[in-house]
Amino acid sequence: MKKTIVITGGAGFIGSHVVRLFVNKYPDYQIVNLDALTYAGNLENLVDIQDKPNYVFEKVDIVNQKEVDSLFEKYKVSGVIHLAAESHVDRSITNPNEFINTNVIGTANLLNATVKHWKDNFDDKLFYHISTDEVYGSLDDGGFFVETTSYDPRSPYSASKASSDHLVRAYHNTYKLPVVISNCSNNYGPNQFPEKLIPLAFNNIKNKKPIPIYGKGENIRDWLFVIDHARAIDTIFHNCKIGDTYNIGGNNEWQNIDLIKLLCKIMDEKLNRAEGESEKLITYVTDRAGHDLRYAIDSSKLQNELGWKPSVTFEQGLGKTVDWYLENEQWLSNIVSGAYAGYYESQYNNR
Repeated sequence: MKKTIVITGGAGFIGSHVVRLFVNKYPDYQIVNLDALTYAGNLENLVDIQDKPNYVFEKVDIVNQKEVDSLFEKYKVSGVIHLAAESHVDRSITNPNEFINTNVIGTANLLNATVKHWKDNFDDKLFYHISTDEVYGSLDDGGFFVETTSYDPRSPYSASKASSDHLVRAYHNTYKLPVVISNCSNNYGPNQFPEKLIPLAFNNIKNKKPIPIYGKGENIRDWLFVIDHARAIDTIFHNCKIGDTYNIGGNNEWQNIDLIKLLCKIMDEKLNRAEGESEKLITYVTDRAGHDLRYAIDSSKLQNELGWKPSVTFEQGLGKTVDWYLENEQWLSNIVSGAYAGYYESQYNNR
């Protein structure tokens, strides 16, 4: 194999799409999927590539330095694409320490392992850290996030991601570790865990249950199709300038309420319901603490310097997403019931 690439969080939503892309596109790369299989990690996301000769799964918790070091001793790692993270804002408000442990300590453990095992020979090596636009705070007065926007995290989740970004840059400056960081906008698409807005709303619409909307639904997000995000990660990994930061956005700003109304319209058409039937399920609930009003990414640097651009409009991507969920009802049922948690045992216990 030309390279051995460790992709952390590879059983998660975004990570599984990155793993699939790299396994299929680069047959001469050994792709090591590192995941602790916490609640949002699901190996059913990767059944289509699990038997490929250049793919291997390793159940490792990045919070455990010994486990991380053992992985680097086992494989001759030349690149790390670091996606493993706790990422749900509501959960971070309830249990911030879990986010600090995974997102900060876990990232530090990976950085320590790369410095130790690459032994100052950083030729053809890269530590690629995937972050979020939420580290920048809230765009209450207009404008867009750019790569030089000052950090202003507003939740335990975004603060933990900001901390990990600072660590990555510090290791680059202190140890000359070759790093790159990307900050992405809200992702959507197939395989997303149904605690997030779009799959949660899809599931509730399908089952004619109330669709909870925070406040008046006025919060604005820039939505990025997950497959486009995976393409961007591929582009950055292979073409980035070491030490740089790249923002990844979908150029799709939507108010939450307008997004949900569009989803209701698409679902009514797909399920042969009367026009406006699903929209009646919308239910406004008390806004969450520290809820940022607007995020919006300026991804012109990535587009101009590296040639990436989104491949779909939001309407197209949302339609593809709905089709996937309708065609994969068993996947969603396994998530909702908790049955997915047994997949690792059934697949890997006897290997």
